[in-house]
Amino acid sequence: MRVLYITGMMRCGSTMIGNVLNEVPGVLHVGELHYLWRNGVLRNGTNSDCGCGEPVTLCPLWSGVLGTGVAADPHAAAAVEAVQSARLRARHTPARLAESLGLRRTPADVGWLTGVTTELYRAAASTSGSEVLVDGSKYPAEAAALLGRKGLDVRVLHVVRDARATAYSYRKDKGYVEKMSAGRSTGTWAGVNAASDLLALAGRHRYLRVRHEDFSARPREVVDEVMAFAGMSGPNPVDVDGTVELGVNHTVTGNPDRFHHGRVPIRADRRWRTELEWKPKALTTAAAGPQLLRYGYRVRAGEGRG
Repeated sequence: MRVLYITGMMRCGSTMIGNVLNEVPGVLHVGELHYLWRNGVLRNGTNSDCGCGEPVTLCPLWSGVLGTGVAADPHAAAAVEAVQSARLRARHTPARLAESLGLRRTPADVGWLTGVTTELYRAAASTSGSEVLVDGSKYPAEAAALLGRKGLDVRVLHVVRDARATAYSYRKDKGYVEKMSAGRSTGTWAGVNAASDLLALAGRHRYLRVRHEDFSARPREVVDEVMAFAGMSGPNPVDVDGTVELGVNHTVTGNPDRFHHGRVPIRADRRWRTELEWKPKALTTAAAGPQLLRYGYRVRAGEGRG
């Protein structure tokens, strides 16, 4: 069972990348599967609809998956949520990675949870007839735990976006995604990306980092790179003009743009350079400066490469 797990800060463009890959034959983008229990089953989250437009529990794909194995247990959702909260925060990434690399023993509850997730992957793949699943949950600790799961071939795609573009994106509500201050978004950006960087220790064949700006500027080239890394065969769904035809998807949570279908252009959004106020721009540049440089960004306020 091959899984491409996308990690990185929210609003990094993972939903778009996943939906593009969803158009590759034999590939299923499941969205942010981490939230299947909270949003789809318990309905306590921000959105409980599948990307196909139906409530997750009524979706032709997920209604069947949730009726099998552990997922059919009415108490499973609460149990999964408890372990996620206790074991899969960004700060837990070093421990989960050490377990996957065989440097320490895996706790029983973590082993149980990765087993449940593996069941979901297999059920979704079987129901959809897919060979590769794309999971855009963006929890580096979860990715680290899954790397050590027997029976899974997990590849990690770390998507990075300029912290200032992220801060700008969070200045406004977007659908059911709430606003966030520049200080909070930058702190989260730094922590999640630093934790995601650790996953490179799993090996070059299991970890790939791409920048959102490179995907936006050269989508066909970057998708070629990701497909080769994940072992996906078939034609690149991005046309030479940088557009893609998106069909119906079955994503569990994600950016509200996941509901968009039809011909979609992949373009860079550089509005943050002129529209982000100087105070949050300066704060974010100062706080995220070392990491921005590490990822190849310029740190002078108002500039960004890519």
